[in-house]
Amino acid sequence: MKPKVFALLVLIFLLVAAIVGFQRLNLSEDLASDEFYFGVSFGGQTPEEARGLIDKVKNYTNFFLINSYDLATNETALNEVCEYATQAGLKFTVYFEFISRVTYPWHQTWLDSAQTRWNNSFLGVYLHDEPGGKQIDDQKTFSAAANYSEAANLFVGNTAQSNSMIDAKTKSVQTFTSDYVLYWWDYLSGYDVVFVELGWQLNSTQQIALCRGAATMQNKIWGAILVWSQYEPPYMASAQELYQDMLLAYGAGAKYVSVFNYPTYPKDNPYGVLSEEHFRAMENFWRYVRANPRPKGGVVQANTALVLPSDYGWGMRRNEHLPVDNIWGLWPEDEKVPIILENINKLLTQYGTDFDIVFDDIRFNLNDKYNRVYEWDQFIP
Repeated sequence: MKPKVFALLVLIFLLVAAIVGFQRLNLSEDLASDEFYFGVSFGGQTPEEARGLIDKVKNYTNFFLINSYDLATNETALNEVCEYATQAGLKFTVYFEFISRVTYPWHQTWLDSAQTRWNNSFLGVYLHDEPGGKQIDDQKTFSAAANYSEAANLFVGNTAQSNSMIDAKTKSVQTFTSDYVLYWWDYLSGYDVVFVELGWQLNSTQQIALCRGAATMQNKIWGAILVWSQYEPPYMASAQELYQDMLLAYGAGAKYVSVFNYPTYPKDNPYGVLSEEHFRAMENFWRYVRANPRPKGGVVQANTALVLPSDYGWGMRRNEHLPVDNIWGLWPEDEKVPIILENINKLLTQYGTDFDIVFDDIRFNLNDKYNRVYEWDQFIP
């Protein structure tokens, strides 16, 4: 081989190697920056039960949601579970129905020390549960309002000004919750992370569009939690259905994907309501995540948005079991509903997960978030 030809081949080889190396470096940076958390919730009562579940899932999860009122009111037991989760290499959040100032005064000092004691393993507090859903279905936050705008202000104000939210913000503790409606106002109320509930035989893509849209517009974080499919045993959807929702949420950019795990069913199941098939689906999903890292640090943003009217707190749940829903838990569906519903269905068909649902709000600029924007009453072919 002539020296010039050989030199040229060497140069080409080095150039290809450099390009491959650069691509691998970028991939490594993407993997490092995509802080994706996948895990399971614990709804049992004792540290022994929690340790068993941690041992079961620690090889294919990195997140543990301590979703137990019994542990949240027992400092010694809670510390034991937090320590065990940390030693297993899991990040965790802790459920508090409320951050007590009187009944459980240790809540205050516990939160002061948790971030130091467990460092970045402690992600924050899962505060309350389904605040939007409890307003829509049970009028938990307020029971009367003159109009939609007053309802929105009451919901946001009452939640944001609760002692628990104030204490969490004062201590710079990240706040989590999950919900199935009113995500927009959950974020406005002060929540840093909202998990969209996938289940209840609702349209998962539509639910993601609502939650991700709210998070995108307000520069917050969203995740997904896979919940019951029905109120009767076996409660959860099949392993294959759970797996598909995991893939859907991950592909749509969820920072968190968690599997709800309550109650114990059957009674001799040591791990809660999840079966061996469910755990295998979780393990398969973890393999998929490791083999298919998301680009750009996990950021997945829709290009299309449908803008709903300001303060329009419609539950928006429609299926064979719930043919109609209400607005703010106070008013029946109004004349806008058929138009909005038709346009949502059209956009879901056209764009799938490349579609968000947002609300008209002068505090947030749509133009720098989406390429295609449709108004709620616009004709969509």
